[in-house]
Amino acid sequence: MATQQLKGSKRYRQSAEMVDLEKTYSVEEASALLNTLPKAKFDETVEIYAHLAVDPRKSDQMVRGTLQLPHGSGKTVRVIVFTENPAEALEAGADEAGLDDLIEKVTGGWTDFDVAISTTSAMKSVRKVARVLGPRGLMPNPKSGTVTDEIAEGIKLVKAGRVEFKMDKTANVAVVVGKRSFTSEQLQENAEAAIKALLAAQPESHKGKFLKGLSVSATMSPGISIDAAPYNK
Repeated sequence: MATQQLKGSKRYRQSAEMVDLEKTYSVEEASALLNTLPKAKFDETVEIYAHLAVDPRKSDQMVRGTLQLPHGSGKTVRVIVFTENPAEALEAGADEAGLDDLIEKVTGGWTDFDVAISTTSAMKSVRKVARVLGPRGLMPNPKSGTVTDEIAEGIKLVKAGRVEFKMDKTANVAVVVGKRSFTSEQLQENAEAAIKALLAAQPESHKGKFLKGLSVSATMSPGISIDAAPYNK
């Protein structure tokens, strides 16, 4: 019902009339067009969506990764750190830090944060809350840089605009690339960085065309199709 109401809103209809649904745009064109669409009363999040030509049922074709957005994500990122030295993490900018006490809090269902970082040694204890963090995509992972002993650097990178992405069960991936308050140039450069990161995450076991579809949209806007052909060389 909410989606029907959104699509029936005056703002959405106005936006849809400005987007040529039969056309695929370049990243530059799509970013510029998005910034001309009617805006909501809040600073909407902008995401790149990719439909991948992989088989999500095969474990060797999972697609996930991280990237550092050139202009940041525009989002205030809440970071917690599982560590035996919480004072160091808090001084480096963590919103909360600790080990046994923090694990107990998360075990109780608290997940009011965006990224969880853990030291290498603390991971032995953090595995106790894998059932809480895992399904929400919040479990620290060495591949995403969230298991590290360089805590200060890890916090800095996350807050500066490092984002994670992971393919879902239908071979779709969404990557945050900024806010509607960004300039079209900032959105374009962030979007191009996201597409580059997706291409770099292509499984070795997959051959041939990788990107079946690309689009960009804001929270309250229709999707703008992006031409994926140049990236499937």
